[in-house]
Amino acid sequence: MPSDEPAAPAIPLARWADRQLRLLAGETGSSRIAALDGATIVGERGANGGYVVNGKVSAGIGGSRLMPTRDHGWFALTIIRAEDRELLPALFGDADIDITDNEAIARAVARHDCAELVARGRLLGLPVASADEVPASAPVELMAQGHRRERDAGHRPLAVDLSAIWAGPLAGHLLWLAGAEVIKVESLTRPDLIRRDDPATFDLINQGKASIVVDFADKAQKAALVELIRRADFVIESSRPRALRHLGIDADALVREVPGLVWLTVTGHGATGEAASWTGIGNDCAVAAGLSRALAEASGEIGYVGDAIADPLTGIIAAREGWHAYRHGEACRIGFAMSAITARALAEERAHDPALLDAELRGWGAAIGRRFPHVPRRPLLAPVREFGADTARYLPC
Repeated sequence: MPSDEPAAPAIPLARWADRQLRLLAGETGSSRIAALDGATIVGERGANGGYVVNGKVSAGIGGSRLMPTRDHGWFALTIIRAEDRELLPALFGDADIDITDNEAIARAVARHDCAELVARGRLLGLPVASADEVPASAPVELMAQGHRRERDAGHRPLAVDLSAIWAGPLAGHLLWLAGAEVIKVESLTRPDLIRRDDPATFDLINQGKASIVVDFADKAQKAALVELIRRADFVIESSRPRALRHLGIDADALVREVPGLVWLTVTGHGATGEAASWTGIGNDCAVAAGLSRALAEASGEIGYVGDAIADPLTGIIAAREGWHAYRHGEACRIGFAMSAITARALAEERAHDPALLDAELRGWGAAIGRRFPHVPRRPLLAPVREFGADTARYLPC
């Protein structure tokens, strides 16, 4: 029988993602990437999770919230870790705030100006954003260069994936679909969060990857990891500079030393300067990109668009830029800013078809309480390796 439920809204910017996938398929010559579409990549996590459009609360676990500030701005705050909540008294200058009460947090936000909260939140390492900011960095930035490497025609590239959550692992997944051998590296003490929190998405974007586990307190294991990186064609990571140094990894030095090494650095707001130290997660990065403000202008209601949409958009671009660099053979480190990539996607989609984008934003704004669009679950093409199953193979210590 036909359903009386309105059709699910299209996710704005899915068509932009689709065009980037077409370009990636052409760059790699991969039929498996050619079989993908933008609506699937930006929407499969929400569809498989049964997400609904929540307006000012992000989809899924609702870890990010948009709240009005004293100066009539809109402040995005993402809290997905217990340690983030512990920083809220410092954020608001209120030692007595109930950090478990979302209403109390919203009242505290309303007592402050938006720019003040964003600046202080970023100093504290919190994922925060303003609906009216301008991204601080370029979407894609060349950070370091090294020597050229000539490869045989049948060479299969090796990618070492140090990243976590969605954007970086998606880039690694796309490289795997293009034919690369991909090794997923996780910390013994801090495994990738979505392995536990979202196993369905974890399986999709980490299928076929070897799995190794590193004890970063062990000097021998860290040294073995660096030697593995020296054999790689790609490295993917999403660490802030201080964290990468703590792991004993000097990305720029390795790019200068290892011919042909393509290093992909995924960040929230930029890989150099002050923005490199800012924490950013997909939902708040999309707010910083102006996507929530665009929604408000089109529909009259501010809110989150899609599901952490800055992540999949960035993952596609990182894979595309990385494969392009790999084909040209010269070592390089490339930085990707999720907020700026989303802002670029929004600007390019406005230029491509402004009327359709406006209609999609209006449809999304009117869809509060409705399910995300249905996306058939992609079948797994390869097994998902157990945590650390391949450590001995790749890290003989």
